[in-house]
Amino acid sequence: MGDRRFADRDGQRWQVRVRSRSEWLFEPVEDNPGPARTAASPGYERDPFELSTEELQRLLDSATPRKRPTTRSPFLD
Repeated sequence: MGDRRFADRDGQRWQVRVRSRSEWLFEPVEDNPGPARTAASPGYERDPFELSTEELQRLLDSATPRKRPTTRSPFLD
């Protein structure tokens, strides 16, 4: 499995990364000001290269903005 880039319906470019079997990460690339988003992976496919642009767009539409970790770093004062 690898990372895949695609353009959404608005022309914004995204990179799709598989984080786990159940979660995919959509990261903005190339002048895309949007925040990174996470989405549940489709149950029928594990590789982003096997999905069409329309299927990736549906996943992006259902994705939520990525949240920062709530735990404090042990290295901070």
